[in-house]
Amino acid sequence: MPEKILVVDDEDIIRDTISVVLKKEGYIVDEAENGLVAFNKVQENFYDLVITDIEMPEMKGIELLERSSKAQSNASFIIITAYGSLDTAIRALRSGANDYILKPVEFDELLIKINRLFETRRLILENQMLRREVQRDFDYSNFIGKSPAMKRIFDIISAVGPTESTVLITGNSGTGKELTARAIHQASKRKSRPFLAVNCGAISENLIESELFGHKKGAFTGASNDKEGYLKAADGGTLFLDEISEMPQQLQVKLLRVIQERECTPVGSTVSLPINVRFIASTNRNLREEITKGSFREDLYYRLNVVELKMPSLRERKTDIPLLIDHFLDKFRKEMGRSIKGVDHKAMKALIAYDWRGEVRELANVMERAVIFADTEYIGVEELPDYFKSDKDAANQEKIGVLDEYIRKVERDYIVKTLETYNYDKEQVAMALDLGLSTLYRKIKELGIEV
Repeated sequence: MPEKILVVDDEDIIRDTISVVLKKEGYIVDEAENGLVAFNKVQENFYDLVITDIEMPEMKGIELLERSSKAQSNASFIIITAYGSLDTAIRALRSGANDYILKPVEFDELLIKINRLFETRRLILENQMLRREVQRDFDYSNFIGKSPAMKRIFDIISAVGPTESTVLITGNSGTGKELTARAIHQASKRKSRPFLAVNCGAISENLIESELFGHKKGAFTGASNDKEGYLKAADGGTLFLDEISEMPQQLQVKLLRVIQERECTPVGSTVSLPINVRFIASTNRNLREEITKGSFREDLYYRLNVVELKMPSLRERKTDIPLLIDHFLDKFRKEMGRSIKGVDHKAMKALIAYDWRGEVRELANVMERAVIFADTEYIGVEELPDYFKSDKDAANQEKIGVLDEYIRKVERDYIVKTLETYNYDKEQVAMALDLGLSTLYRKIKELGIEV
């Protein structure tokens, strides 16, 4: 939709000419013959831009600008002023005007200023939208899970997020360590600043120092320009060092100094640069064992481990599996345009009982595959990978804890959730769970569900 512009000038010829030029450029244009008329229009309509003369009867351009700002108008302002009134133009800029243009008006110059202003507005709006999207995606309150293990994670994020403390996130691959790091960043005062993630195991040993600290031109073969490292790029924000155990030992010494001194020296330079960065690190290894082996520095470990946050495995939060299944099912059916309604009872039991060695990441992959191959409204065991159907795996599943008790609790929670979803219409619930109606009634009674 084209931008809407209000042109304000008490001289008809100037006002009409500017309006004609702007309409030819495709803008929607409205006019006002003085500041008072313009202010009334601003209160009643939305304008992207107001172009106004300064000297006018009834209400001057500066007053129009100031009163519009107080009225919380979102319009940008360009002030038209005579050469001898530059002081007034400067006052207008201090009062919130976005730009000014001198009389006589050069229309090419005016259009350039308008285009530049709208382009800046578009970039600001896009940036705000992206920030809101990032905050929505990584706000810890949107994590999937209601188990005691996950509630503990939420409590730690709430407590440590607003601080400047260094955090070490431990846990198996696939448990959501980077997602948790982003949630801590979003809970901090640094959330409007950069969050940068560096996988210490994915960058070669020869390049990781340059990637982190940056380098000066000519520091080594191929360094044709100065380069800013992650430490400086994350200034004011958070640097997430993923798989910190993979960092070479000689670099561990330098990182320790950076954390202690809050400054870094680019490769090939003798000048240290101040940095303002919060550090969050993660690992899927036992760092105490790595210290014993001599592959990780003990002093760096204690610098990083001010607060340790251990991500629970799915084996510790099996009651969250149905919630995660619903989440991934909803995600993938929307992405693929499928009309799948849910997972049948037998498949749900198999998914809950399975020993998820690949953690949440493996569960997401299994659900994506199931949505691809599902040819009915409900995903069954047939759509799951073959290892869900093997006798050997079934035998292993029986050994996982007190499985029957687990399944009874999860089954009860799942039936209650399905009853709420379908407004307690038992016929629809029975279809959704792939159960006979009489079986559903029996289970409601056995599991002590109040209807």
